[in-house]
Amino acid sequence: MKNAKYELLGRMQRQYHRHHPWRLSQSGLYIPHSYADTKPDSLSWWDDVGFILNGRRVIVWWQHPRHVYADAIDAQSWQEAGEGPQDDWLTEGSTKNYRRVGASRKKIVSYTSRQPSAEQRLHYDLLRDIRDRLTTDGIDFEISSSWKREPLTWAVGVSLVAPFEVRNADELAEVARLARQLILGQTTLEAEFPGYRYKRSDWLREQGAKKK
Repeated sequence: MKNAKYELLGRMQRQYHRHHPWRLSQSGLYIPHSYADTKPDSLSWWDDVGFILNGRRVIVWWQHPRHVYADAIDAQSWQEAGEGPQDDWLTEGSTKNYRRVGASRKKIVSYTSRQPSAEQRLHYDLLRDIRDRLTTDGIDFEISSSWKREPLTWAVGVSLVAPFEVRNADELAEVARLARQLILGQTTLEAEFPGYRYKRSDWLREQGAKKK
């Protein structure tokens, strides 16, 4: 049975692409980032890539599992540090900056934030120390490959977590290939990465390699 909502989204996606075509590479990919400064042996964290499938845009938001692991370290750091003094120094107590308009008038053109309180700075120091410790020691956390399809009004969104290294357009094309095949039901993540888990030992091995 057809779903009226998804049929409408499909029409909207095709219409949007007709009126706002992507600038695609020779290989038919939308590549928003440059790899000019990326070293060939560097570790990858995240990237985006797009392609056209059945007249609709597909935008892939890819993360390496190490990026998810790093986010988990950050979340645990905040949890261990506690709530803190809640000093809203970015928005409260800021100084207004004016620019003269005419001979006798002036208008606000920007704001300068004040410095955080001593208590807030101590909390930031605590947070940094905890994050450094967890980064060095790792945490008890594991990530498997995953993907999720999301219908948008302008494209099909795909959130993908998979252990690629993306340092150039050719390697990015592998991310697009996998996303396309997953959408079409031509493969599964278990078939591509059987039994894969990113865990503390992987994180520590990579952290050790970075120090050499």
